[in-house]
Amino acid sequence: MSHLSRRDLLRASGAGLLALAAGGGLAACGGADPGGGSGGDAETGTVTVWSWATAAAALRGVVPAFEKDNPGIKVDVQDIGNPAIWDKITVGLAAGGQGLGDVLHIGCDYLPGYVDKFPGGLADLSQFGATAHQDAFAKGLWPVVTGKDGHVHALPWEVNPLGFFYRQDCFDKAGIDPTTLATWDDLIAVADRFKAANPGISLIGINKAANPDPDLDFLQSLMQLQGSFYFDLQGRITLGSEPDVRALAIVRRLDAAGLVADAPGDQGWATLMKAGKLAVAPMPAWAAHYLEAKFPDQSGNWRLAKPPAVTPGGKRTALVNSTHLAVSASSPRRRAAWKFVEYALTRPASVNAMFAAGGVFPALTAAYSDPLYSAPHPYFGGQPVLKTFADLAVDGGDPTNYSGDYARALKLVGDAQTKVFLKSGDPAAVLQDAAGRLAQQTGRTIA
Repeated sequence: MSHLSRRDLLRASGAGLLALAAGGGLAACGGADPGGGSGGDAETGTVTVWSWATAAAALRGVVPAFEKDNPGIKVDVQDIGNPAIWDKITVGLAAGGQGLGDVLHIGCDYLPGYVDKFPGGLADLSQFGATAHQDAFAKGLWPVVTGKDGHVHALPWEVNPLGFFYRQDCFDKAGIDPTTLATWDDLIAVADRFKAANPGISLIGINKAANPDPDLDFLQSLMQLQGSFYFDLQGRITLGSEPDVRALAIVRRLDAAGLVADAPGDQGWATLMKAGKLAVAPMPAWAAHYLEAKFPDQSGNWRLAKPPAVTPGGKRTALVNSTHLAVSASSPRRRAAWKFVEYALTRPASVNAMFAAGGVFPALTAAYSDPLYSAPHPYFGGQPVLKTFADLAVDGGDPTNYSGDYARALKLVGDAQTKVFLKSGDPAAVLQDAAGRLAQQTGRTIA
């Protein structure tokens, strides 16, 4: 599978996931102390919001209704760009909050790093009543935005449940019903039947040499299906744990069964997809629109199901990534900024309007009662794919702690996976070695 991310889609696509809801258009909806003390109690003035690409456009759509309902507060949404926004937030936090926007759009892979490296840099939103909303979002997200100190550092905006996209036509040729495959081992068991009926077609594409970057989305999703990752919620290293080894072992068995195609370089996966050489895409919610936009000639062939479990009877849901809105602790308008965050992210009308404008699949579960989530879509053979993802989000998943050392872990795990692909490495041995190296580099303990 390609090394893709939600941020890639936000750069590339302006139409968003709304295209999946046929006819489902929505009207636009109607140097201070870090804890939210008197220095940031201003409830008037202009609130500056930092985001990027279509997400920024989506936020702008909420502004007119918010300003009407909150006289005295103006909102300026700025498209900082991606990846420029991450460097700009880092520089601002390192400077004690100088020059930061009031509201910051932050991904799940950056949020814990900011919290770890710049304590107090983000406002504690529980001071403003954020905890009243902790049960309003997809299960598993609240621990992601809550620090070890119990402070609420952000509110969830977007969630991406893992899905299992598959080519119905390819599986029909083999006489296989993918919806009956409860585990990844079940899929491996029918490999010979699938290959015999579909010569030259693989299930999954992975950049085996990790060149130029590690291609770990699939491996990570197998970990997350088991409630595991590179770190636990206490920040301890979990590489080498039984779930992580099991995940990499599945990758190895899929490859040994001839089901994994090499997808070299940045465009390897897309090239294979365009040529119709892949029959499965274990990818999250944002990929629904991506597939339609990038591979329109395959319309009608793709379907969506729950992902297979890693173990018999295991979970078939995982929240693989998310994005959030935080408030800068240095903002003199923290209370006004919080009002905008709360207005944008806790009202179904607001999040669905942003979904319509920018394709950001909402974390707010109350939003899913809108008819657009049950609308059929021709690209997926009339299947209501948004409903599948909504159901997966309601089921929720275990929280993932990317920690402040995700980049280090990514490199080491990428090397481990490459050893399995290219040097017949043993999953347990290469992950345990990676865990040891990660502990040496970071000073973290191994769980």
